[in-house]
Amino acid sequence: MARRKTLKLSEPTYDITVEKNVIVPMRDGTRLVADVYRPKARGAFPVLIERTPYNKDVCPEIQLKSPEYYGSRGYVTIIQDTRGRFASGGEFYPFEDDGWGPNRDGYDTIEWAAAQPWSNGKVGTIGGSYSGATQYRLAPTRPPHLTAMFVRESSSDYNNEWVYRNGAFELGFMLSWATGVVLNNIEHLVPPDAVARERGILQKAREADLESWFKHLPLNPYPVLARLGVWYNDMLDHPDDGPYWWRWNIAHQHREIDIPVYHLGGWYDIFQRGTLENFKGVAAYGRSDRARQFQKLIVGPWVHGPLQTAVSKAGDVDFGPDAIVDLNPLRLRWFDYWLKGIDNGIMDEPPVRVFVMGANAWRDEDAWPPKNVRYTPYYLHSGRSGSIRSLNDGTLSPLTPPATDSPDSFVYDPMRPVPNRGGATLGIPGGPFDQRPADELSLTYTTPPLMEDLTVIGPVTCILYAMSSAPDTDWVVKLCDVAPNGFSMLLTDGILRARYRESRERQTLMTSNRVYRFEVDVWATAHVFKKGHRVRVVVTSSNFPRFDRNLNTGGPFGKEVVGTTAVNTVFHDSVRASYVVLPVVGEE
Repeated sequence: MARRKTLKLSEPTYDITVEKNVIVPMRDGTRLVADVYRPKARGAFPVLIERTPYNKDVCPEIQLKSPEYYGSRGYVTIIQDTRGRFASGGEFYPFEDDGWGPNRDGYDTIEWAAAQPWSNGKVGTIGGSYSGATQYRLAPTRPPHLTAMFVRESSSDYNNEWVYRNGAFELGFMLSWATGVVLNNIEHLVPPDAVARERGILQKAREADLESWFKHLPLNPYPVLARLGVWYNDMLDHPDDGPYWWRWNIAHQHREIDIPVYHLGGWYDIFQRGTLENFKGVAAYGRSDRARQFQKLIVGPWVHGPLQTAVSKAGDVDFGPDAIVDLNPLRLRWFDYWLKGIDNGIMDEPPVRVFVMGANAWRDEDAWPPKNVRYTPYYLHSGRSGSIRSLNDGTLSPLTPPATDSPDSFVYDPMRPVPNRGGATLGIPGGPFDQRPADELSLTYTTPPLMEDLTVIGPVTCILYAMSSAPDTDWVVKLCDVAPNGFSMLLTDGILRARYRESRERQTLMTSNRVYRFEVDVWATAHVFKKGHRVRVVVTSSNFPRFDRNLNTGGPFGKEVVGTTAVNTVFHDSVRASYVVLPVVGEE
């Protein structure tokens, strides 16, 4: 695809002044605290706001030097500690007070900022991860002076894209995140004489013992967080309680959003699915034509984090200089258009921009997924690909398998799980690491070397016909690009806890050794499998410690300490053909 023209951005004009620890009153009387960075000049300016639980003095927007960047270009930037965090009053419970509940901290902050003498009444929001959640949670409340948002990497469904994933617990992320959230604000949680002791316990866990903590059973209650992070154990108590999660669910509120939003995500970001779902949902169902028409999306080959768009390497792969995006100038064009009325051409460009790995180039699209996708099944087969010494070394083909294709079985022992090697995760190493050490412990299905390039852009799904000797188990599916030298690059993956195969809100255990149909959401990717490379699908039952181990018992989630081994079997004959659906895109 041709490169877009580089448009000249406004140059720094203003010095800035900082007003620290400004009180922002909420509707229930709670006093939140913010730092206000303003151009050192008379007049009223548009306002940008980040609401963060990560300390307004050192949070991601401070790392990006956003207040200086935008302040010098004629914006007021406000960085606020969310409720119960650092300088702000109240009690912190993730997501609870940021949206459309009885307390509406985001709404109240927007309207407070719009009423200040240094504000021209146009307010935008910035930030990512949890500060992206504060934006998405705010959007459906529609404060009158909210004009535009730029959200980096956040979720649409906190059950299925933050705490759990299709029933499996995001252990690697959640344990590291929860201990960090508690540790960094422990003064809010314990008496002064207990701060040093409790901090020492958490510091030891994060710096020395976190890997052993991953192995701790039972998961719930979790010892060091039972008192300090009540919300963590609450979330463990509600793996499939719909109403508990629906009160925060962004996807359920897409019809209430009436604001232009620029969504930024990464192929290896833990909230990749949330970024894509929020873009799609508001573009399809937003409250007005204006909301539906003015959504934008960019997805790069990035892991999670505010500085990751500025580097070309993720995991074991360097995607080249074109992968680098300077976040502040990108956002400046968006806010110059919406908050200052500068016709800089940003809304004349296609709404979707994705980085296509393999080709290592950007591609513009009119929609997500692209309109010209052909959803093409690639079937699991017996035989030998000769590409790896895995449990079976099967083959993969667009041809339907024969009736005589025999199934593949393996033993899954939750005490000896397949180790995680990157992917769309956080808190543990993420990105496209070489999967061969994990592939060798799994079932693999690999094509012959490709005779021509194969481009896939869009969501990936895997249909497995499978059975287990246990009443419950997990199905993990990975999509990899195998280079001629054997390097197995993880593109995307998925997991499904078998008891949730019919519904995430209703458990249905399996009958031993009965064949079921399982649909595994493998999330999305944009990649060119180059000529001479191979496509590989990997199937196993664990990905630890990224996800908790399924103990195979069918017992209550998080309460057990002893598991049992399971014999798991994948079928791929013509009657029970298992396959992955690839979103194939032809050349334009």
